[in-house]
Amino acid sequence: MTTLEKLADVLRDVFEDDDLVVTRTTSAREIAAWDSVMHVTLMISVERAFGLRFKSGNVAGLKNVGELADLVDRLKAGG
Repeated sequence: MTTLEKLADVLRDVFEDDDLVVTRTTSAREIAAWDSVMHVTLMISVERAFGLRFKSGNVAGLKNVGELADLVDRLKAGG
């Protein structure tokens, strides 16, 4: 399973929408329930799913799921 596929599963779980289509360009603007509170819930869920810890500076500027996937991949690689 790719990072993007696993992130898609996490988003579907967090937003309780099994039909949610997630691509690299998916952003908070496209998911009505994705507000600031849900963003925190999502980041915690991603951390748990991948066994990572984000620093607030890491996630503050993310524009879409693709950038989040790239960040996860970098952190998993030790960067």
